[in-house]
Amino acid sequence: MTASTAQRPGDVVRRVEMIMGMPVSLALRGRQSAAVANAWQAVVFELRAVDRIFSTYRSDSYLSRLGRGEIDLDQCPPEVAEVMAIGDDASRRSDGAFSIMVPTGSGARLDPSGVVKGWAVERAARHLADLDNDFCLSAGGDMVCRIMGSDAPAWRIGVEDPQDPTKIIAVVPVRTGAVATSGTAHRGQHIVDARTGIVPTGIGSVTVIAESLTRADIDATSAYAHGAGASDWLTAQPGLLALVIDPDGHCVTIDTRD
Repeated sequence: MTASTAQRPGDVVRRVEMIMGMPVSLALRGRQSAAVANAWQAVVFELRAVDRIFSTYRSDSYLSRLGRGEIDLDQCPPEVAEVMAIGDDASRRSDGAFSIMVPTGSGARLDPSGVVKGWAVERAARHLADLDNDFCLSAGGDMVCRIMGSDAPAWRIGVEDPQDPTKIIAVVPVRTGAVATSGTAHRGQHIVDARTGIVPTGIGSVTVIAESLTRADIDATSAYAHGAGASDWLTAQPGLLALVIDPDGHCVTIDTRD
């Protein structure tokens, strides 16, 4: 997904850092100031701290040590228990299709990545809350957006064609809220139905727009894990707007907002 730069008068200023193995970017409209620079540094600092706790690639992260049985949950920072609880709730809501225990050939391994990204970006966005700027904070394509003035145009979020990421298949205007997409266009077949360990079929991508990025990210992944049943599952989830794209590029819109 991409945030359009065709906005109200004034430049859109972008800042980008590689964190957690992906580009994290901030698009800002409005006056640049020391407060903006400080807020961005706070975002970067928090996301790097999250990476030190939850990285599945760092052998010294709390998550890696927990997964190897070297430490117990109560020896981890409290954020780990918070993420585990969110994952357990997501598993229940998804009827088991979503899980922080990823199936392997010999059982399952702990991997809460499906929770951590959206949760971490939503937390980090709090550092931007006191700014007077419109902003769009994005990590690997998942976004938290905010518009300050009622007369300001929405951020225009492009949803990629899952078969050709160079093409935009839909554009969603977002004022204040969160957007997350799950699919295989950039990371390959990394999502499985946790109930079977099998890669879903009959699905191209799922984009969810909701108030919370934690919720949007989890629901997009959960729906994708349901494969061809994604639309039916999303229809039963309240308070979201979703775009379900099948492998042929056909797009179905689901709106369960009041």
